[in-house]
Amino acid sequence: MIRVAIADDQAMIRAGLRMVLETEEDITVVGEACDGADALTVVRRTTPDVVLLDIAMPRMDGLTAAERLAALPEAPRVIVLTTFDSDENLYAALRAGASGFLLKVSPPEQLVTAIRVVASGASLLDPAVTTRVIAAFTRQPAPRTPPELDRLTPRELEVLRLLGRGLSNVEIAERLGLGDATVKTHVARVLMKLDLRDRVQAVIWAYENGVIRVGDGSPSGE
Repeated sequence: MIRVAIADDQAMIRAGLRMVLETEEDITVVGEACDGADALTVVRRTTPDVVLLDIAMPRMDGLTAAERLAALPEAPRVIVLTTFDSDENLYAALRAGASGFLLKVSPPEQLVTAIRVVASGASLLDPAVTTRVIAAFTRQPAPRTPPELDRLTPRELEVLRLLGRGLSNVEIAERLGLGDATVKTHVARVLMKLDLRDRVQAVIWAYENGVIRVGDGSPSGE
């Protein structure tokens, strides 16, 4: 059973999310919070596997809450729910430890899928949110090539570049002509060698360090 906590300052949003999730046999809502500080209390009391977290909340915003949740000894996985137009901290929340982003207007089945994906240890980004995060890099100076890239084999570097473009393991396998299990191994080694927690951090790292060029989505050096 996947244990979920919901943190949003709007009671109607929380009620709607609970209604969607309670129809699923493998998901249970163990708590609700109306702001970031309340979310920390609820998480400590109920130990959820996944927290659905709004960014714009009073008293303590979702960005601060995400940072503090990530620092807990048994940190839950965090999915940030955003209205997209009003949230300016998407990139920062990813850096803070969020495992996924989803638009509040996403269909219910997409929310349920996201919870299952994140609970399994994977990460998830809504394509529209990914575009928004990547766009932030157009305002940053070109980075220097990091020495950490020397730890990667040529194949692992290829995998990192495709991760940075947002491709799934299946899509990477098709692109490189590899088996799914082989790609999974490469991804695990990339994350380990670069000391990254998950695929979301890999996307951020790839853009921050110039592995992917902003604007055309092509790998550096191509």
